[in-house]
Amino acid sequence: MPLSGKIALVTGATSGIGKATALALAREGCDLILLGRRVERLNKVGDEIKKRFKTNWLALPVDVRDAGAVKASLEGLPDFWQNIDILINNAGLASGFSKLHQGDPQDWELMIDTNVKGLLYVTRTVVPGMVKRGKGDIVNIGSIAGHEVYPGGNVYCATKHAVDALTKGLRLDLVDTPLRVSTVDPGLVETEFSVVRFKGDEERAKNVYRGLQPLTGEDIAEAVVFIVTRPAHVQIAEIIVFPTAQASATVVHRKEE
Repeated sequence: MPLSGKIALVTGATSGIGKATALALAREGCDLILLGRRVERLNKVGDEIKKRFKTNWLALPVDVRDAGAVKASLEGLPDFWQNIDILINNAGLASGFSKLHQGDPQDWELMIDTNVKGLLYVTRTVVPGMVKRGKGDIVNIGSIAGHEVYPGGNVYCATKHAVDALTKGLRLDLVDTPLRVSTVDPGLVETEFSVVRFKGDEERAKNVYRGLQPLTGEDIAEAVVFIVTRPAHVQIAEIIVFPTAQASATVVHRKEE
């Protein structure tokens, strides 16, 4: 299914998987709404889209944790941008790596508000328009953490299990419509993810990917493009993507350095 002329909204579009997905969709001809907190980065991604692919883009500097701001920004889009064809719920993060009984409640709230409530706020605002128009793709970026729980992952894994449940629930709710609901659930992807999780400790973040070739944001973006370009009668429910050296959330082969 060609994407030329379609409008895609990507949350968390400033870096990593979100940025790579925005660029990949622009390459396929989509016009992009780039949603994220850091306006300078949004503009930088938008400039790259315009320069490389000549498609239109719009920066939407919004924190998905703010329900009112999400609703106002999306409902206030200019007419050209109102008819969103593709929603990529990518915004998400991990914060901290403590045992549950030693965890920081502020970390919990940050993850729950971003990974779960943020996805809900954006979906609730965008999907009714898709239903009314009778078309649309919703792709949630989940994680292997939504299928398995690993030591230190407790609340982050809980949020990604929630994303998995919400994806399945939305698919059930939309079964009588032409809309398609999918999830891409990666294993180890080298982005800013671990730097954020470890509060800026870049050495500790590098150790997560030591001795193996992790996935890139571009690898996940290609999975997203595959999903949204299938024929209208084909719905890809779920894609789990690992690096070749990873077999589960906790089983990884690392080469000796």
